[in-house]
Order: sequence, then C-alpha cells, then structure tokens
Amino acid sequence: MSATSTAGSSNATSRLSEQPMSLKIGILQTDSVLEEFQPEFGDYPAMFADLLNSAASRLDDLSIELVVYRVAESEFPDAVSRCDGYLITGSRQSVYDDLPWIGELADFVAQAMAANVRIVGICFGHQLLAHFFGGLTEPAAVGWSVGVHETRVVDPQPWMQPERSEFALLSSHKDQVARLPQGARIIARSDSCPCAGFVIGERVMTLQGHPEFNKSYAAALMGKRESLLGAEVFARGMDSLAQETHSEIVGLWILNFLRGG
Repeated sequence: MSATSTAGSSNATSRLSEQPMSLKIGILQTDSVLEEFQPEFGDYPAMFADLLNSAASRLDDLSIELVVYRVAESEFPDAVSRCDGYLITGSRQSVYDDLPWIGELADFVAQAMAANVRIVGICFGHQLLAHFFGGLTEPAAVGWSVGVHETRVVDPQPWMQPERSEFALLSSHKDQVARLPQGARIIARSDSCPCAGFVIGERVMTLQGHPEFNKSYAAALMGKRESLLGAEVFARGMDSLAQETHSEIVGLWILNFLRGG
C-alpha cells in the first residue's frame, strides 16, 4: 500500500512538473495603425499577438496570455501586479512631446520597475525607457531610419536563445537614444543607430527595431510617408525589403526575457 501511494505521488509530481509556465503579458499600446491600413494589417496589439503567439507555439514549456491597455488614452492596469511583465509599443509620437499620457506611462513604468516587474520597450518604448530614467532621446542626426536594418549584438544576454551575433529588423523612426539611463548597458548597435537596444539589470530590455512589423506593412507605411522621408531615404528603405529579417528569433528572445530565461 505504501509503495503504491509513493508511486502515485511521484507520478502526480511528474505531471505537475510537465505543466507549462503561464505568463501574462500586458501590451501597453501607445499608438494605433492608421485606419486606412487596419483592414489589411490590423492594429499594433494584433501584430504583437501574432509575433508572441507564434514564438510561444515553439516553446513547449510556456503558455501566454496577452492583455491590451490603451495607454495613449490613459488606460492603465490598476496595479502593476496585474501582469507578469509589460511590453511598450512603438508610436508616431516622440517621447519628449508634451502629452499627459506620456508622463503617466513613465510613472507607471517607474512603479513596475520598483516592483521588479519585467519591461520590454520597442521603438518608442525603447526611447521612453531611456529618456525618463536618466538618459536622453532626441532627433537623430542621420534623420529617418526606415526599412530593414542589420544590428550587431555587442553584449550577448542569456535570454538570447537561439544565439545570433547579428539580427535584422524593420525600422521606422526619426528619434534615437542619445544617452543611456543610469545603470544601462548597450546590447545592440548598428551603423546608423549606436544604441539599438539596452538592458537595465535583469528587469528592462529594449530594442529600437520593430519585430512586430511585416514587410508589406513597412512598405505601405513608407509609401504614406514618401514625401516626408525624401526620395533617397524612401528608395533605400524600399530596396532594403529584399533583405532577410529575424522577427521570429527576436520574438523568442522577448518571451525568454519576460519569463526570466
């Protein structure tokens, strides 16, 4: 009787250990896709859902739940503990624009950081995590960066699995991080962007590029902004779309980071 009971207990423990980790991720939405593009491409939370759900499907030991907060409309979680981690999206706004919700977002991020909740910043999110925490974001001397940009990993992190020494993502930005926040380390750089990603300890990771974009959306967005970009930047950006991107790998990196990998 005792041996049978022990075996049953062991089997139950084994079954419990095989249960995937559950991760609740808050998407802090700082902008929306232009209405004319939404029927074809959806909105930014849907893009991130596609990216992260695809990555999660490759990880047998992880399941994810995504919750969207429209922070550009001052919609925030009522407590930072509502999610296991947060991802700040890109935005057409600049982090130094005088908009109330940007300051509110910085305050919320500060609370999350103080509570040791993990934060991922993408493009605008990357810039905000520098600008409001001791660093500086400003217009880039090189002007707009659009299309596919190759980035070098200069400080490999444990969560960068599978490993790569370089990766390429779609970009769409005219601002850049000019000075790092206190305690930050650059993890990635490119020829046109000296700070293409950074970490602060084990709780913050950022990237300037857009792993959630696909090439069709990037092309449509560049077409909409052709006169703003100028003929040379537009042509170079469109030509770059022939290059390979590594969004799927970066999606895995984001999940590995958020779950503490």
